[in-house]
Amino acid sequence: MAGRPRRGGGRVRARDAGAGRSGAAPRRAAGTGTDAPHAAAAEADPPHAVVTGASSGIGRAVTERLLAAGWRVTALSRRPAGAAGDGLRWVAADLADLDRIPAAVAGVERADAVVHAAGLQRSARLGALSAADGAAMWQVHVAAAEVLVDALVDRVPDGGRVVLVGSRTMTGVPGKSQYAATKAALTALARSWAAELVARHVTVNVVAPGPTDTPMLHDPARAATPPRLPPMGRLVSPGEVAGTVAFLLGPDARSITGQTLVVCAGTSLG
Repeated sequence: MAGRPRRGGGRVRARDAGAGRSGAAPRRAAGTGTDAPHAAAAEADPPHAVVTGASSGIGRAVTERLLAAGWRVTALSRRPAGAAGDGLRWVAADLADLDRIPAAVAGVERADAVVHAAGLQRSARLGALSAADGAAMWQVHVAAAEVLVDALVDRVPDGGRVVLVGSRTMTGVPGKSQYAATKAALTALARSWAAELVARHVTVNVVAPGPTDTPMLHDPARAATPPRLPPMGRLVSPGEVAGTVAFLLGPDARSITGQTLVVCAGTSLG
């Protein structure tokens, strides 16, 4: 069992309280899955998740899915969270500003789940790579995950869950070397953390989507590698990715840890 939550400094901008009682000790996760929260929601203390990138795309879909299942959600994003619900607490946070992440989650008493879905994509082929773009992607995808989970790990109860949103491109794709490298790093983080936390039954996994119908897919900054339709003839929906995340937070996934689940509509087949 983890110790008492660490207290962080700084002020955050939030909508809705939902942070719970300050200073209470973490405990074993009570129904950390999307099935159990329907029952837990009727209790005084439903499960709580911290979700990054909650203003759009996959992060928003995850937030909406968990709220619908009775979770409380602390949503971190630069713009207001697109979802709405009584259990939502939005904290304005730029995940690229690493020094401010601990303060952004200072009001979190317990995190039954941590989902890092914030991301950006910049594309270029070898010979035209931008060091600044590579650093920006590393900052949001990898360094922010490190700071976020490190800040919250003592508030994740035994049996809690961590999910990092990676990418099918993690094995390498022409024109996306820098992006792919950051997503591959998430797999290394997840497996390392899974080994460190396995005795506490805290699982750490990666969900790696293929081309997903989100604003990032149509960002002009990735014009060097325009999206291609997967073999199934359609893009992956954010809801499908959120459903996979929800599965990993549920009771049927309690023995899955250190793994990467690819959701790509067949893109990885050839």
